[in-house]
Amino acid sequence: MSLRKMDIESVIVGGGPVASLVVLRTQDEHDGKPSLQLPIRIGLVEATAITMGVNARQGNRPMTHDLLVSTISSLGGACASVRIMAVQGTTFFAQVELVTLTGERTFVDARPSDAIALAVRENVPVYVDESVLATAALPDFQGVERDEQAHELEEFHEFVENLSPEDFNVAPESE
Repeated sequence: MSLRKMDIESVIVGGGPVASLVVLRTQDEHDGKPSLQLPIRIGLVEATAITMGVNARQGNRPMTHDLLVSTISSLGGACASVRIMAVQGTTFFAQVELVTLTGERTFVDARPSDAIALAVRENVPVYVDESVLATAALPDFQGVERDEQAHELEEFHEFVENLSPEDFNVAPESE
């Protein structure tokens, strides 16, 4: 099992016929591979919960994921990470890694949206198994575009470096 650390690139809160999504992006290149994006379709309520975890609210009553954070803490545990471990069709499977007072680690099955909502509240890393990325990830198109522009600039620079004065000599026109 090989895990890649991910960042939340965006949360799209859909409505009506537009689906809600959370888009994860690999943090860095891995073994020379460019970064990848992993879009996961989630519910409207879950998209809102993730967004509310990212943008801290003050003075409101605890939401369900806030309750879970408080419960884990009250029991002496802590959330260490969340992991998206598998995908079957369009269904993703996640785990929440919990650590007890004695240091024992346990993994709890969760929906990715709930796990990510917990991760943003606890400020813990989100990991995705390489097999999930191989099955469901998309290239980071902005990264691909940046790489292409850099390659074109490099080719132009090489062209300019190899120019000589003779390349500019033009036979004078006859008068």
